[in-house]
Amino acid sequence: MNLRSAQWYAGQDRNAYIHRAWMRRGVPADAFTGRPQIAIANTASDLTPCNAHLDEVARSVRDGVHEAGGIPLDLPVVSLGETNVRPTAMLWRNMAAMATEEMLRANPLDGVVLLGGCDKTIPSLLMAAASVDLPAVVVPGGPMLTGTFRGTPLGCGTDVWRLSEEVRAGTLSQEQFTRSESSMIRSRGHCNTMGTASTMALVAEALGTVVPGVAGTPAPDSRLLEAAHGTGRLAVELVAAERRPSTFLTKGSFHNAIVALAAVGGSTNAVVHLLAIAGRLGIELTLDDFDRIGSRVPVLVDLQPAGRFLMEDFHRAGGLLAVLREVADLLDPDALTVTGRPLVDHLADAPIWDAEVIRTRARPLVEEGGIAVLRGSLAPDGALIKPAAASAHLLRHRGRAVVFDSIEDFHARVDDPDLDVDADSVLVLRGCGPRGYPGMPEVANMPLPTKLLEQGVRDMVRVCDGRMSGTAYGTVVLHVAPEAAAGGPLALVRTGDVISLDVEARRVDLEVPADELAARTPNKATVEGFANPRRGWERLYVDHVQQADKGVDLDFLVGSSGSEVSRESH
Repeated sequence: MNLRSAQWYAGQDRNAYIHRAWMRRGVPADAFTGRPQIAIANTASDLTPCNAHLDEVARSVRDGVHEAGGIPLDLPVVSLGETNVRPTAMLWRNMAAMATEEMLRANPLDGVVLLGGCDKTIPSLLMAAASVDLPAVVVPGGPMLTGTFRGTPLGCGTDVWRLSEEVRAGTLSQEQFTRSESSMIRSRGHCNTMGTASTMALVAEALGTVVPGVAGTPAPDSRLLEAAHGTGRLAVELVAAERRPSTFLTKGSFHNAIVALAAVGGSTNAVVHLLAIAGRLGIELTLDDFDRIGSRVPVLVDLQPAGRFLMEDFHRAGGLLAVLREVADLLDPDALTVTGRPLVDHLADAPIWDAEVIRTRARPLVEEGGIAVLRGSLAPDGALIKPAAASAHLLRHRGRAVVFDSIEDFHARVDDPDLDVDADSVLVLRGCGPRGYPGMPEVANMPLPTKLLEQGVRDMVRVCDGRMSGTAYGTVVLHVAPEAAAGGPLALVRTGDVISLDVEARRVDLEVPADELAARTPNKATVEGFANPRRGWERLYVDHVQQADKGVDLDFLVGSSGSEVSRESH
């Protein structure tokens, strides 16, 4: 086996001596001779609660690597906790990817096992692995178990949005809302809805980077540790077979990921992550591919936020492979997985065990529920909507814009009883794109005005250049590109302008004559709301981040640099 790590450890010169001696510390001499060095890129952190259990998962990976004859090496990497970091975890996805990529390249490593759970961790790890192109495999951390409150299952995230709106509407007391807090998060693991964390784990499996059948295994389930052990063994095999991401990730892999995304009713956030991962591989993937491949795929999974059940139910009902078996004819049959075999080869023994949770093709939850890509005068470069999480009566709508120039402006005015808004209005929030916030936060699912909630209104058309949580729901047009801060038409919308939405026609338009729009300039409040950092990562990010339709990567990170390091360290 021709090992990359031999560039550090082989030979009798001073540099090889230094590399071996400092790593020896109780390790036998044969650890440096012909045994693959496998990093365990671990995003465990107490400040990323969804990933806090990954140290235990890492121990099982270590055992598997040892068993297969490799040398496991812990590699803590940047961890991004979706619920805590400000202004948004998305601001640092590219930084986490870049740091992980550089550490994988700089160290004497032959392969890597990637441990992630919370929303941005799996995307950042896959971006890194794609860029450095060492043999790599993902172990998703898994969803938490179902919590209950007053005898009713709680979907973390989705029920936060629902219950908080009930408090604002006056139908749930603040005391009851607070009591539900300790019931929602029942165990270790990430969100138990089909939010971004669950979506990205499943999409990573459909992409081919997870051992088929593992994604979606609940975090407390002992079978996750068994799978981690097996993945450790597989990592050694990957090195021997020289099975790098570039050898099995193809356009067909992304085709399958898009089909899976649609069939499970997954998060819109997966779009920017898949675009970014494809960009690192040099694979041409566009927004149009998501609409062409995925928009007509039926939603088969009855999970919150689009449906009723939660991830524990999904795993029990048969998991992703059972879903993919139902749509096998839509998959690319040649796309390989990390096992070296095509994804479709793993579907033969994948029955549905509960046809309420995972619907059959003949009885879908939504006939055509995949993410729809909209274009028009308000979004020349595209915008997204998730029809399965929207209200059917609003998928074709025309209404008067009520504009908010920043998230602070929104919070200051949305509950003003004098706000000129009704149920037919279109709420517009700008300054929340990749460059404008910065980082493209999850604010697009704007809370509805209190006075409308009190009237019984529970959904409205909302338009934003930001994102929304994968656990959220509503008729939300998001990822509008170009964003307001990049000169998009969203910066020119005025309260009172008419906006039309027609999801079937894939249109979102600002009904203002082109000559009038050309004569407008952004108002002072809009411009003052745009981010203008002076230094550090935020400055670098604002100067180089791409728009949502390109995956929100940094322009100089697109593409792969490989694993070669040309110079010695001493």
